[in-house]
Amino acid sequence: MRGKDRTVICGACGRRMPRGKAVTYERSMVFSTDLKTADDVKLIERRKFYYCPSCGKSLGIYEKKRKRAMAKYNR
Repeated sequence: MRGKDRTVICGACGRRMPRGKAVTYERSMVFSTDLKTADDVKLIERRKFYYCPSCGKSLGIYEKKRKRAMAKYNR
């Protein structure tokens, strides 16, 4: 629906844009206690980052998505 898109903030430059226009990128983040013992605690969290089209292009996120799509297509 046009005009009803929620606005998101770019993770690199802080620009506001509609969610449909933003480039989404999911990244896994690992948090751990860094103990080398048996009671080491690790937390894996997946976060979704939004980037404006210009930051997505300069950070190379478009290229990563294209490579993933081509790898999936060429199986």
